[in-house]
Amino acid sequence: MASRRNLSTAQLLAWEAESVRVGYSDDVLGRGDIGSQISRLIGQALADAKEAGICRNDVARKMAEYLGRPVPKASIDKWSSEATVDQRIPLDAFIALVAATNELRLLAFIPSRFGCAVVSDRYADLIELHEIEQHEEELNLRKSALNAKIRGKR
Repeated sequence: MASRRNLSTAQLLAWEAESVRVGYSDDVLGRGDIGSQISRLIGQALADAKEAGICRNDVARKMAEYLGRPVPKASIDKWSSEATVDQRIPLDAFIALVAATNELRLLAFIPSRFGCAVVSDRYADLIELHEIEQHEEELNLRKSALNAKIRGKR
């Protein structure tokens, strides 16, 4: 008699935890200087926004509303072009771009250069709890070592 296959087992094994990190994968950044990497990030964010139905004109309009000053589409085109080395996005415009595209993965670029990560607020308490538990474990190990040392002196 043939055994029946449990289809739910394959589904359980195929599951992967959602990443707590915000950011694009390294293949989006690629190589090259920091300016080229920023241009590629902006280009990817704009491409993703386009897939979501937000064209560059809409992005420019939303950025202008956010900043309270005009943001020409031509500027966005320059910021996303690796060939334009003399035009880089200002920090306030970068923040407006994140707001306009709702592309939070852009936020990870700067912290990642310093060995840090961007995580959603919903994970902050979990991370803090883990740090506390790690500290408790270290304290318990130290306490056990001191108790053993004290018992050895008696």
